Amino acid sequence: MEISDEARLLRIFVSSTDKFKHAPLYEVVVFAAKRYGLTGATVLKGFMGFGASSVVSSQNLWEITEKLPIVIEIIDEPAKIEGFIETILPYFEKIPKGGLITLEKVNIVLHKSGSRQRLL
Repeated sequence: MEISDEARLLRIFVSSTDKFKHAPLYEVVVFAAKRYGLTGATVLKGFMGFGASSVVSSQNLWEITEKLPIVIEIIDEPAKIEGFIETILPYFEKIPKGGLITLEKVNIVLHKSGSRQRLL
């Protein structure tokens, strides 16, 4: 991706317990972004939060299941992001729980590509 005046930031808010066909939803989205050819994706795990259900989820050492907020962030060209949104919407239509997807314009200040490291 080149530095340009126009880029989009896609944010997808889900729960760490959300699944799609027995796989964590955030993993499904990241692998879909890779297959789609997007520049990259980052998954951020929150320590505490609540959504439409108004149930506060937080990290407690004594809880067996760790239900925490997850944010997936992807930045790329507007056309690629908008096409990807069309690709992932069916995933969200099939999960019974809530989620949130936002899209905003961003300015890229620096985009420096790294090189792949060769494993011995």
